[in-house]
Amino acid sequence: MSLTDIAIKKAKISEKPYRLKDSGGMFLFVTPAGGKLWRWKYRFDSKQKLMTLGKYPEISLAEARERHAEARKLLANGIDPMEKRKEEKIEERVQTEGSFQTVAALWLEHWQEGKSPRHVEYTRRRMEMDILPVLGARPIAEIEAPELVAMTKAIEERGARDIAKRALETAGQVFRYAIAHGHARRNPVTEIRPRDILKSAKRTNYARIDAKELSTLLRAMEVYQGTHITRLAIKLIALTFVRTGELIAARWSEFNIEAARWDIPEDRMKMRTPHIVPLSRQAIAILDTLQTLSGQSEFLFPGDRNPNKPMSNMTILKALERMGFKGRMTGHGFRGLASTILHEQGYNHHHIELQLAHAPRNAVSAAYNHALYLEPRARMMQDWANYLERTQRGGRVLPFPESVA
Repeated sequence: MSLTDIAIKKAKISEKPYRLKDSGGMFLFVTPAGGKLWRWKYRFDSKQKLMTLGKYPEISLAEARERHAEARKLLANGIDPMEKRKEEKIEERVQTEGSFQTVAALWLEHWQEGKSPRHVEYTRRRMEMDILPVLGARPIAEIEAPELVAMTKAIEERGARDIAKRALETAGQVFRYAIAHGHARRNPVTEIRPRDILKSAKRTNYARIDAKELSTLLRAMEVYQGTHITRLAIKLIALTFVRTGELIAARWSEFNIEAARWDIPEDRMKMRTPHIVPLSRQAIAILDTLQTLSGQSEFLFPGDRNPNKPMSNMTILKALERMGFKGRMTGHGFRGLASTILHEQGYNHHHIELQLAHAPRNAVSAAYNHALYLEPRARMMQDWANYLERTQRGGRVLPFPESVA
């Protein structure tokens, strides 16, 4: 027999849950806590399913039967009623929640966990400058591929191809987050490939002089008329051949003078693993001088305008330009120069690559590789410093010792 309103009202609470059957598989589920839920048991794609139709008395018997009838029509047409309802809820949520800017803020909060503050700030700034002005106010579920193409090409047109590519990648990450959390149902970035919309970029190496010009550069560094801190920064990058960003943001806390080593933490390294730089006698002498000039600051090379921040990443480049090496040498160029000369002199390739922080690393070996072969690397770095010193004093490129590490 079908249920009646009187029977439902008289249904008593029991220690165990029980069912009051209606028709067509629908029933009222009565819980020990006194709750009464309309449910429907059905099969779809050979699987048993249980669908909740509402709670009594908010949903009356008549309303529950209407919902049941609608669900059975869907089932008769080969549609899973529960999946259909889930899709409708997602669609409703997508329509009522979230501009791109709102979802992007949620993504950034989630994504930044474990990232370096510098990387997070860079991503946030690029999003605010390049993505949000175009897409921010748009409902994220309505954004289409042509809008992303227009945004990407506009960035490229101002001469920032790499930034355009990264902006597209970041937008794609936001869309993936949106899909995972029910804010969108598709990722239009997957419909685009950067090479389909961006001009091909010629791969160029950082400018660097030939080895035969090294003595000229070293002498120019000695008589540089700029600030003492800038001159010492150039000398130290020549001796250590670290990346420019790693040098200018160096902190005194990273140096162990007694152990003659510089430990760069992973959050400041391109490969996100810690890196050790053995310090030559010449490098330690520079640090001693820097202690007098910048020892009161957190940074070895504090900025001129704001000592609480490191010097600009353009400082070394501009200094090299003033020395007469515009377009021919960069701070990064010392890396290529050191690599070429050390390889030519027969130093172990693996030692050189480790010192350049080029060596392939994975999550298992990262903590180990950064300290690998420290003794031969220390000898190599001291030989390199001696080589630069002899070359600068001799006014020409001089040979290394016969025995190498």
